[in-house]
Amino acid sequence: MDDAPITVDGYRIAPLGPSTWDAYAALAERHNGVWGGCWCTYFHLYPDPKEERRAIGNREFKRRLVEAGRTHAAVVFDGDEAVAWAQFGPVDELPNIHHRKEWEQTATRRPDYRITCLFVDRRYRRQGMASVAVRGALAMIAAAGGGLVESYPHDLEPGKRVSASFLYNATRTMYEELGFTYDRPKGQGNCVMTAEVAAG
Repeated sequence: MDDAPITVDGYRIAPLGPSTWDAYAALAERHNGVWGGCWCTYFHLYPDPKEERRAIGNREFKRRLVEAGRTHAAVVFDGDEAVAWAQFGPVDELPNIHHRKEWEQTATRRPDYRITCLFVDRRYRRQGMASVAVRGALAMIAAAGGGLVESYPHDLEPGKRVSASFLYNATRTMYEELGFTYDRPKGQGNCVMTAEVAAG
């Protein structure tokens, strides 16, 4: 990935890597490891290296993925503090999406990248930070050559509000505002959204 500085709405966006691990880990630790201690590892786990992961724990498993360059995220900073991220990567890096079998049966084209998980510090929720993180991820994808990007947001009924703490990949409406196109439903209450990202 290109390491050129990225700024979105005044926030610095940096790639997840050894130099940003401590800030990323601090954000996760402020929220009990995120999603019940997942540490944003769920989407890596197919097949799940259970023995290795259980022996070292999700935090250390994630750290080792970071050190090996096998996990990617756009990390949003307010000053020196990480306040959000958008996890992204190629399918082989993030194979374990929800409703994976259904996705495999209905896919007509394999994306170059997928955005699988967003996380925002509870102090920054409902302020557009998920959008900031996704725009940062798209900029990193463009810098890496672009391509077809998929994401799998929640497809909420009009007017329905859900706690931001449950929206692990934001909403269809947000992705539509970012230029994504609805492709198809996925599971109950989720969908597949796509965007072609030009190299930049």
